[in-house]
Amino acid sequence: MFKKYTLSICLLSSLFFSIPSQAQTWEVYNEQLQLQSRLMYQKIELLSETVRIGINGNELSLLSKDLKPAVVLQGNTVYQYLEPWILVKDDNGIGAYHEYGQLVLPLEYDEIQTFYNFLLAKKGDNYWLFERGNGKTTQLGMFDEAKITRTGMIITRRGTEYFLPLSKNPTKPYELLEENEGEIILAKEVTGFGLINREGDYVLNPVIDRLEHTKGNFYYGFDERQFLLIEANDLLSNIRYNSFHEITLENGLMLEYIHGKLRRVMEEDGILLDAVGIEEVKMIGNDLYNVRFRDGKLGLLGKSGWLVQPMDSVDQISFGTIGLFPAKAKGAIGFVNQAGNWMIPAQFSEVSVFTENMASYRNTLNWGLINSSGQIISTPQWEEIKPFVKGISIAKNSGKFYLINSSGSTLTTEGFENIFRTTDDYFLVERAGKTGLLDPAGKELLPAEFEDIRREKKDFLVVNKEGLTGIINEAGEVMLPIAYQEILVDWTNGQILSKSLYEPVVVQEIQTTGKRNKKGA
Repeated sequence: MFKKYTLSICLLSSLFFSIPSQAQTWEVYNEQLQLQSRLMYQKIELLSETVRIGINGNELSLLSKDLKPAVVLQGNTVYQYLEPWILVKDDNGIGAYHEYGQLVLPLEYDEIQTFYNFLLAKKGDNYWLFERGNGKTTQLGMFDEAKITRTGMIITRRGTEYFLPLSKNPTKPYELLEENEGEIILAKEVTGFGLINREGDYVLNPVIDRLEHTKGNFYYGFDERQFLLIEANDLLSNIRYNSFHEITLENGLMLEYIHGKLRRVMEEDGILLDAVGIEEVKMIGNDLYNVRFRDGKLGLLGKSGWLVQPMDSVDQISFGTIGLFPAKAKGAIGFVNQAGNWMIPAQFSEVSVFTENMASYRNTLNWGLINSSGQIISTPQWEEIKPFVKGISIAKNSGKFYLINSSGSTLTTEGFENIFRTTDDYFLVERAGKTGLLDPAGKELLPAEFEDIRREKKDFLVVNKEGLTGIINEAGEVMLPIAYQEILVDWTNGQILSKSLYEPVVVQEIQTTGKRNKKGA
């Protein structure tokens, strides 16, 4: 039997052939673009300087510094990363990991809100709280709404009642709990309005008839026939100004009237301007006011006092730079100084503020340039002129964008569909849907022939061309071939990751029955 079985094996001839099977490989280079290693992942995500995710099929892995799997995460998608929390998702719902790899909430929730020390999770109408300090998850109950404030408090609402579940009295109902840009919550009970700190304690008892947030930790109130300006912090609240005269609050503008006449412009904690004869105040910007007096004079008031002293025969004064403020008189615009004297006569229909002693003006559809002395530098020929930076502006003419200098001369002979200034004052240009690069002087470094250019640092450009990605320098020399699907740069760890399509060969053996060749045949 043994010999017969052996003979049947020998009669089998084997055919070998290869089947390509697609998978992604990542090459890891150092900053000198020397190959360090190769890794097999479909996708790598750099969530932060220390958090990296590797994806293979439906498997997510938290990667170590050398990009090896450290922790396998549940879920098939990174839903959101909000330091230090990684939210993951699958068909069952959303869950959460700490960035160190600890699963803190299973994948079963509809929504998760994050704060540094805890998480607020929702499933249906039920809410749960995970606290990092004790590592416990507590059910808060059923609510119509719940949210984490910017200072880390939790406000919940059930019907018309509000609650603070992390306070000393979590079941105490409020008529209103309202957060704002400050650190204090505006609260209302039957007895009145009050202010609550981040610990859930009152720093102003709920006895005020009317209370509104103005700015920061400042509040405007009315109580017992007097108007109040209140400042609050985590420990206490202070009445910074009170008056039995009427103080109005509308769209952030506070004015005090004495015996029915406008007398004072107020700020959050007191008087900004006290003057007799004020007729009208208009807020024209953040902490900027046009103040008109009964004698016809108009001034520009700022947070620290008069930016432009009240002056005659002017309809409006706007924010300015280098001591020159756009002012309008009889329908025309010029520039005045801080003393209220005309430095550039009112002769334009519209102007910009000065940047690097240059401003744009127009009287028709097109814009020209003037300098701070009022000299015409460029006649109106531009549809748009952007602010000057380091002596260069981006201007538009006939639908095309150009670079111009402070003499009004063009630095680019051909126009582009768009020009974008980078943070280090290079220029990305677009033409016919392709992207190129100019240096800070407007000289072409790379022609507009790339789908995308990402300038990581000087002489290090990640470019995309015809659907493939590579790295070149500013001279156009190839540092890493334009042959990859994706390139990620991790400067913190000195790693450049490039993804390519790698086709490993899978060898498969097919055995067929046949006659054994005779020896010597």
